[in-house]
Amino acid sequence: MLSSFWQHRGLIWQMTKRDVIGRYRGSIMGLLWSFFNPILMLAIYTFVFSVVFQARWGVGAASKTEFAIVLFAGLIVHALFAECINRSPGVVLSNVNYVKKVVFPLEILPWVTLGSALFHAVVSVLVLIVFFAIVNMSLNWTAVLVPFVLLPLVILIMGLSWLLASLGVYVRDVGQVTGIVTTAMLFLTPIFYPLSALPEAYRPLLYLNPLTFIVEQGRGVLIWGNMPDWTGLGVYLIISILVAWLGFAWFQLTRRGFADVI
Repeated sequence: MLSSFWQHRGLIWQMTKRDVIGRYRGSIMGLLWSFFNPILMLAIYTFVFSVVFQARWGVGAASKTEFAIVLFAGLIVHALFAECINRSPGVVLSNVNYVKKVVFPLEILPWVTLGSALFHAVVSVLVLIVFFAIVNMSLNWTAVLVPFVLLPLVILIMGLSWLLASLGVYVRDVGQVTGIVTTAMLFLTPIFYPLSALPEAYRPLLYLNPLTFIVEQGRGVLIWGNMPDWTGLGVYLIISILVAWLGFAWFQLTRRGFADVI
């Protein structure tokens, strides 16, 4: 799995760059849209939740912008997960010309999707950090730990992407199911509400959602200046590596029939 990534890292980089640039090809602002979109959405969230709803994230919260910042941080994690999962079932089907080429490493296609999603996630995180620094006139040093928090999720996403990319070739309904699942996960993850808002009996159930732990840890290091739960991240990482290995093995096993099915 790792040797395949390292061997084809140059091709992955070129295809990822083409995917990102191709998304904005023909537009006047071009790649600037990747920065403008999160800025606009953060401004809208701040206005709606701070001015219109006057929402507060927790009891006694003084900052009017805290809800928008916390919400945006959660949405970044969900967007990274949802984009990869929703695109994975069709990633092989949308590259039929590569399937016919025996020498082309099809296993790198999910890496390209992840690379594109990571680019937009990084841009959104940078926008959030700048906004946080402007509003609070300070920045938590723990923000540098965000990559370590996201790493286990990224590895998990790759495992699921390989699995879904393979299943999407044989069962076309998978693409419809992933859209429903990722939408449901948006509301079953503590993104629009704090975990403390749920009764204690239901909180462990919410941790069955793979996004819950990462969202909570990401907010902790980025917004509240807390150190990550290294033990929890370690366990999450081990499970993610196992899922990634199984997903990669499944993809390599089933790819032999791609050409026949397509």
